[in-house]
Amino acid sequence: MRLRPTPSEGGFTLLEVLAALVLLALLLVGVYSGIRTAIHSVRSGTAAIERIDQIRSAQQFLRRELAQSMAQPISRTDRGESIYFEGKPREMRYVAPLPGYLGKLGPQLQQLRLVADGDDSWRLELSLAVLPPDGKPPQPLGKPQVLLDHIHDGSFSYRGVDGQGAIVPWSSSWPDGRLLPQLVRIKLRVRGTLDWPTLEVPLRVNGANGNLLQGLLPLRGSDGEGR
Repeated sequence: MRLRPTPSEGGFTLLEVLAALVLLALLLVGVYSGIRTAIHSVRSGTAAIERIDQIRSAQQFLRRELAQSMAQPISRTDRGESIYFEGKPREMRYVAPLPGYLGKLGPQLQQLRLVADGDDSWRLELSLAVLPPDGKPPQPLGKPQVLLDHIHDGSFSYRGVDGQGAIVPWSSSWPDGRLLPQLVRIKLRVRGTLDWPTLEVPLRVNGANGNLLQGLLPLRGSDGEGR
């Protein structure tokens, strides 16, 4: 009966087993790190695409709605004169028809606001209200909808003509709600590496003032650049 194995017998020593386990652990750590990096890249890419889509959708919606603004009263002055538009640095109110099935409810009062979202952040929020045909106060339609969030800062400005036909330069407030501005500008600084392209929208122009719009828009040279 033999008490110890001879050198010719197969098997691994404890040191060899520990070395193999260490190598396997290092391999698994490398594989995990690679998978984690890949998942992070995919999530970052997906988030960036979703953010781009959110910015593009918000711009397209605002461009369409503001361009269709209507001269329909939203309130009245102390003298009983109709007010068609209210424009402030971070809030505007106007009437426009909504697209799709929502448009069946008729033109609606739209309120666009920059609302503080905490932590030095803002969100662009849209509220809708139905205008009853009998002249009663507007009836809110659902909860406010967030068009864009995670905004660092932003502002609205307006340009148009006054009651005497004189051009009103860009202003953070629209001075005369009895008239629609002819241009609305929305500037936002969003968080992250993506930019919000400055949005300038020409509003619907009355026939009597239609010839004034060209004086408000930048002239274009042969190279397509504004002058």
